[in-house]
Amino acid sequence: MHITARVDCAVRVLLELAHSSGEPAKAEAIASAQAIPPKFLEAVLGDLRRSDLVCSRRGPDGGYWLAKPAAEISIADVIRSVEGPLASVVGQRPEDVRYSGYAEPLQQVWIAVRVNLRAVLEKVSIDDVARNELPEFIADLTADPGAWRRR
Repeated sequence: MHITARVDCAVRVLLELAHSSGEPAKAEAIASAQAIPPKFLEAVLGDLRRSDLVCSRRGPDGGYWLAKPAAEISIADVIRSVEGPLASVVGQRPEDVRYSGYAEPLQQVWIAVRVNLRAVLEKVSIDDVARNELPEFIADLTADPGAWRRR
């Protein structure tokens, strides 16, 4: 799986907002705290706003805040808000891809990949990461030395 700069930025923005105690956070403060270029941040905040993950208000008392509790925002929600579906094959959803001949079973492989992505990304919330209290299955998965090995 390729995690884009946009997804990485969006998750870090939401983590900053999760720690803002419900007070609106200024874009400049988020950009500074996470070393995100301001123009790029504004584009990502726009995606998050359109996906109803973030609210905003203009003015001296304005800023950005989470549109719902951090515990209700999964990492999968964030990815979908800025990049679209978790898994796609040549721009199509895995269930829409058709193969023939020896490649026919390949669709099942792509579906299985999506299932495994969902198994992790839909079960880890922004709140889990913000509180550094990841679900136990994350520790189990990362305890395997093979998880850390480059291939």
